[in-house]
Amino acid sequence: MVSLLFLSNSVSVIRMDEIMDEDVSYEVMMDDHNHNNWEANEDAYRQLQQHHHALQNMPGGTEIKVQKGFRSVSEIASTRDPDTPEKVTFSNSTTSKFLMNVITAEDYKNVYWPKLERAIDQLLTQSPGDYIPISYEQIYSCVYKCVCQQHSERMYNDLIRKITNHLKRVSEELQVSLLDRYIETFNSALTQYMGALQSIAPLFIYMNKFYIETKLNRDLKDDLIKLFTEHVAEKHISTLMPLLLEAQLTPFKITPSTMASIVKGLYTLRPDWIPLAPSLFAKFIPNILPPSLETELHEYAAQDQKLQRELLQNGFTRGNQSRKRAGEEIVNNGSSGIIGPRGYR
Repeated sequence: MVSLLFLSNSVSVIRMDEIMDEDVSYEVMMDDHNHNNWEANEDAYRQLQQHHHALQNMPGGTEIKVQKGFRSVSEIASTRDPDTPEKVTFSNSTTSKFLMNVITAEDYKNVYWPKLERAIDQLLTQSPGDYIPISYEQIYSCVYKCVCQQHSERMYNDLIRKITNHLKRVSEELQVSLLDRYIETFNSALTQYMGALQSIAPLFIYMNKFYIETKLNRDLKDDLIKLFTEHVAEKHISTLMPLLLEAQLTPFKITPSTMASIVKGLYTLRPDWIPLAPSLFAKFIPNILPPSLETELHEYAAQDQKLQRELLQNGFTRGNQSRKRAGEEIVNNGSSGIIGPRGYR
């Protein structure tokens, strides 16, 4: 019996009589590792079929054993006995170990996932603008290899579980936060998480493309945003929204950038929260309210006047209402007394 083992598009013939006593069927296995090289796979497959056809048509009955190196099909055929029929069988029992570096379940658990987990921890806890000493190339390579070795589902579940546990801790910290710092604390958690997604989603883009989008019909970034909504925002919106409305009535109680960040973030998480505070969302999200009507112009003017009175009552002055810019009068008056280089005024 002759069994063929294909390595790197070459042919090696070894004797397998001592290993196998029964015929096994031949099956072409395509590894997901070659997702980005379909044309090369197609060429290799055609060569494989040609080699198979050539060996099936070879006469002879002697067994061939190659200890070292590789031999071409023509060299093998030239050594056959033309009078002896040959039955060629192909063994697939040991090819996987040679064709790829197999990642077992234990390898994933003890080697690959710990690397990904450490990187996720760093990304989730970093402050905006901080430098994270991780190799994005190495993390992407780990994800790529795990997807090719059919660990996509497990990796996705581990990622969701990891981020869910992190968000539960964030929610607990918000629960004990002081009310006078509640808005800033929520904004910090939201900003930090959204910033982390900008790195986590690209690192797992291969899993997203070949597992989440293909099999789950979803998108990884949408799933991760939904996690924050479920485990943080929905649990604290009843406390957060009254504080935002109260801060809106007191000018500059919180910085405009903080208010804009939270309102836009809430709109990203769940647009259906707009009815909770339409006027608040309308200040930062365009086209929230219906179009203005000419008959309501006097109401808008009254609202502006009310805002100006409130600002004056809180110590904000109107300043100089003249059309001249600050310091312009001093320059104009002083210029009349300046003598030019030729002695003229």
